[in-house]
Amino acid sequence: MSHPVPLQFQPVNLEGLAELAGRIVLVVDENGKTGAAGRRLDKLTRGAVARYLASGDFAALKSGESADLAWPAGLAAEAVQVVKLDRKAEATAARAAGGTIGRALSKAGTLVLAEGVKLAADLSFGLALRAYDFSAHKTAEAKRPGPVTLMVADPEKTAAEAAPLAALAEGVFFTRDLTNEPANILTTYDFAARLAAMQELGLEVEILEEEDLTRLGMGALLGVGQGSESPSKVVVMQWKGGAEGEAPLALIGKGVVFDTGGISIKPAAGMEEMTMDMGGAGVVAGVMRTLALRKARANVVGLVGLVENMPSGRAQRPGDVVRSMKGDTIEVINTDAEGRLVLADVLWYAQERFAPCGMVDLATLTGAIIIALGHENTGVFSNDDAFCDQFLRAARAEGEGAWRLPMGPAYDAKLKSRIADMMNVGGRDGGAITAAQFLQRFVKDDMPWIHLDIAGTALLKSDTPLAPKGATGWGVMALNRMIRDRFER
Repeated sequence: MSHPVPLQFQPVNLEGLAELAGRIVLVVDENGKTGAAGRRLDKLTRGAVARYLASGDFAALKSGESADLAWPAGLAAEAVQVVKLDRKAEATAARAAGGTIGRALSKAGTLVLAEGVKLAADLSFGLALRAYDFSAHKTAEAKRPGPVTLMVADPEKTAAEAAPLAALAEGVFFTRDLTNEPANILTTYDFAARLAAMQELGLEVEILEEEDLTRLGMGALLGVGQGSESPSKVVVMQWKGGAEGEAPLALIGKGVVFDTGGISIKPAAGMEEMTMDMGGAGVVAGVMRTLALRKARANVVGLVGLVENMPSGRAQRPGDVVRSMKGDTIEVINTDAEGRLVLADVLWYAQERFAPCGMVDLATLTGAIIIALGHENTGVFSNDDAFCDQFLRAARAEGEGAWRLPMGPAYDAKLKSRIADMMNVGGRDGGAITAAQFLQRFVKDDMPWIHLDIAGTALLKSDTPLAPKGATGWGVMALNRMIRDRFER
């Protein structure tokens, strides 16, 4: 598993600065004011730092942006990186500034001079997130960065503030690793085993096998995976950090480890990216890992349906009718609309077994949500305004884009089937909404529920301020924040 870069907090100590190899990073405010560390660095570089801070180039930088002074005279370091961070910057801006540092860490080590930075813990968090690298399957020696040292005014206070963020970074990394992993490695067996290993952190983990799912009547989920050699599974993870007997929050994730589309097979171009179709389950796993690592004072249950959607002589066909655990029958019009079939049974199981105080499901569910929102925002659907607003506030606070879309009976009518209780698709128009309407049929009337369609945000082809291209881990931070705000204050 990938882990954040080695990072330590130390008091400001400028001895040996001239001989330091690697990179030196100076964090300054919008006025270019520096403390003792900046003045010492300026003296060693014969005034190069002061000249840059007085230049129009520095003035043109936005908060969170940086520039390099390469091979500065008077230093052994390969570069001095100047990072601008406004004094009144919020946590998301401090993380973005850390991301600019994490993007260019040195193999020889990196020293960050941040004596005047109030949000040094968030700066370090952004640094760690952006330094992530998935290189498990590269045979060349990984270019791992050397240790990172942040010199701050109060190391003990900063370290205490950074501790829960370090747990959060571990959760994000776990989600990214799962989502980046190729499907010949991350089979349903392997996925379940990785989740079971989290029992070492204090989670209670239970794996339901196909015979268990058959006994429970999960015909919708089992139909999706019946064409694969990999058996379908449901993994249940419980974190019991809240009051005994208090109803848990349920997180439900779609875990399609590879999606060919089944008999309704996808085009070949881009199919390799369907290793990420378990992204919803990956987020649930990352949140559960975070809660365990930071010993969250909340009761949360994470449930993920793990299947592989393959074409074979046993595969589900368009026109088949399956019976869900709820008892409703579903006409399968398109076998590539499989994620909602998986979620339908797991949503119902979560309610029947745990009677949660609310449910959030996550899935790389529809291409339609990408057409609607691009790659900047996750699509949000809900039957409860207060619950939804609580999540949206958490997402904004964490800088994770999310946008609520409408639901309504007119969309629901598109799912009417001639031969069963419903169809699994309702046409191309409003496709993300009709998918949400389908899922709502498996949510009890009094159950607060949020559906998050992360098809556009789970994996990106370009990098972001806090992640290299590939899996983003979107949702781990927002859900962790929502759980903290809802249960731990």
